[in-house]
Amino acid sequence: MAIAVCAAVAAGFSSCDDGVEIRQAYAFTVETMPVQKHIAEGETAEIRCCLLREGRYADTRYTIRYFQPDGKGSLRMDDGTVFLPNDRYPLVKEEFRLYYTSASSGQQSIDVYVEDNFGQCVQLSFQFTNEKTEKEEDDV
Repeated sequence: MAIAVCAAVAAGFSSCDDGVEIRQAYAFTVETMPVQKHIAEGETAEIRCCLLREGRYADTRYTIRYFQPDGKGSLRMDDGTVFLPNDRYPLVKEEFRLYYTSASSGQQSIDVYVEDNFGQCVQLSFQFTNEKTEKEEDDV
């Protein structure tokens, strides 16, 4: 008799579907304030960022990394962390600032990637021109 009751209870649990779905991955975007387009060698541009999530899951983790396809410069986080290209760093705040410092006199661009631990990725691209180069062209 006890075996029959246990079998009936087990069958009842395995066939119940209350329609509750636990969602872990939520889409997200990263918005920025307008960023300056011209930068002189040695000058720093501020990039104000805000991570906007469609939902919240307590175990979601975000990372940030960057790549510089054109020019030379450095990127750092508002906490002082200097990024190495293509290395991932934990992103622990939803509002943060990045600081790009130019180290070249020509066209520069950086691509910033924010990723979550579910494989979703947002790419931001920024292009800068050297003020000196443009002024020299205007004088010619």
